[in-house]
Amino acid sequence: MTRTASAFGLAAALLAAGCLAASAADTDVTVHWGDAVTTGAQALGAVLIPLAVTAASAAAARMAGPLRFLVTTALVERLVRNAADYAMNAVSGAVRGKSLTIPVGSAVIAQAVQRALDQAPAWLIEAAGGPTGIAEKIFRNLPLEAAANAGNTLVPGLDAVLNRRTAI
Repeated sequence: MTRTASAFGLAAALLAAGCLAASAADTDVTVHWGDAVTTGAQALGAVLIPLAVTAASAAAARMAGPLRFLVTTALVERLVRNAADYAMNAVSGAVRGKSLTIPVGSAVIAQAVQRALDQAPAWLIEAAGGPTGIAEKIFRNLPLEAAANAGNTLVPGLDAVLNRRTAI
């Protein structure tokens, strides 16, 4: 289509609109735009609400894994702290705020691990790494004397718990 032909087409459309406007001036025309807006909003809502629900579900699914990890980690740390506090009070010779000797440190580790195994649910013990994981976490948090190490403090404490459990 050439530029002249489109100009003629536009002029014809404007002339027709002018004729319609002149004939419409004789009668009243009522446009119910509120109904059109309501219908449009309902149609838009019918499309957008399922999309929003899908987006929210996808976001929740993405956050479930990391959130579960954070909650489990916090529960494991609480279990270790509570078991160690119990053991510090239960073992004679263990004084809060002072370094523990090697035999007392081993006894505290054994008592704390046993307390955790007796009191915590199985899934939490598994999340903590079993008796070995719990013992390692307790060992890291105890104030031990300088000569204490994993071989002379952690291993005897863990062995005491594992031997006691197999004897039962």
